[in-house]
Amino acid sequence: MSLDALRDRLPDYARDLRLNLGSLATEPVLSEQQRAGCFVVSALASRNAEVSNALVAEFGPKLSPEALTAAKAAAAIMGMNNIYYRFTHMVHGDYGKMPAKLRMNIMAKPGVDKADFELWSLAVSAVNGCGMCMESHERVVREHGVTAEQVQAAVRIAAVVHAVASVLDGEDALAKAA
Repeated sequence: MSLDALRDRLPDYARDLRLNLGSLATEPVLSEQQRAGCFVVSALASRNAEVSNALVAEFGPKLSPEALTAAKAAAAIMGMNNIYYRFTHMVHGDYGKMPAKLRMNIMAKPGVDKADFELWSLAVSAVNGCGMCMESHERVVREHGVTAEQVQAAVRIAAVVHAVASVLDGEDALAKAA
């Protein structure tokens, strides 16, 4: 499935998502690698097979094999970290002072520019709603020269991709119930 086919699958009530998906596909403030990686990680974090397949098919070829692997790794590691660190942040006590004892080696050597990997990690954290991770990754990308406009673009991609996945999940559930 292509990006256009995915957009066509959206019902009329989600026209704004259709338009946003199209405009963000060419978002000029991000490099091609940053933009493609944001779409890939956001799709994987959305947990919708149709969205993941369509967006990885569309944006995966715009990434080198190493960058595609790094994007998948960002989605994977942040899927774990977002749950753990959201817990430590929301449940006060000593948990935040305790060592996580979770392997996160990919973050030290992601196989792409650190700023891009951190930007992708930020996008996944936005989808998963981990405030602690969003703050941490936003701080790191800004220290690496990523602009506020680039951060905003990455989170806009994450928001739209997640919303598209939610709409399609809802439509599929309604169709099965009918």
